[in-house]
Amino acid sequence: MKYSEIFYSIQGEGQLAGLSSVFFRTSYCNLRCIWCDTPYTSWQPENKDISVEDAVAAILAYDCQQVVITGGEPFMQPQALISLCQQLQQRGLHITIETNGTLFESVEADLLSISPKLANSNPATSNHHSQPHQRLRINQPVLRQFLDYYSCQLKFVVETEPDLVEIQQLQQEMQIPSSTIVLMPQGITSHQIQGKQNWMVEICKQHGYRYSPRLQVDIWGDQRGT
Repeated sequence: MKYSEIFYSIQGEGQLAGLSSVFFRTSYCNLRCIWCDTPYTSWQPENKDISVEDAVAAILAYDCQQVVITGGEPFMQPQALISLCQQLQQRGLHITIETNGTLFESVEADLLSISPKLANSNPATSNHHSQPHQRLRINQPVLRQFLDYYSCQLKFVVETEPDLVEIQQLQQEMQIPSSTIVLMPQGITSHQIQGKQNWMVEICKQHGYRYSPRLQVDIWGDQRGT
């Protein structure tokens, strides 16, 4: 598999926030979010190789029951991902896969943490990635498959209040339960996040959404491997 890092930390986001977890971060992504906080997996992807067996051994070495397979976009390496999840599931680990929700494969997983990309993620129109990103960033048939077959959370990166219009439109079109939707502030510093959290919490209260912190940013800032 192509990967960038394996580390032990706490889950900083979503419904499992605060839980000790091993993170296996794959490399390569089919999108190019302008605010991507892991550009070493997307804009300038690292190219390290590891076998599935060695990845499993490295994850098990931390003696932790929670593993988060993240990216980049893990579903870009479907056969390796299927094998990795099978082996981790056989060893009794709880598996979360973090994905942008544009590619589907049937895998063993306990939670699909899906982050559909809103228009706020679009690169500048002058960038050659802009049109492909805009075309690919929301894939409703794939989202439908995940929602129908897995325990899911849909985690939206929110920059400004008008982003809510796009979220609600997708929710209405796909009949997504409000309890499945997680709002998370865009930002790579605690100051940026704190400037958005008050009005975002009010939106969550109003619509029955979940608010997600970004604990890794609050604790370590914009630091890799956390």
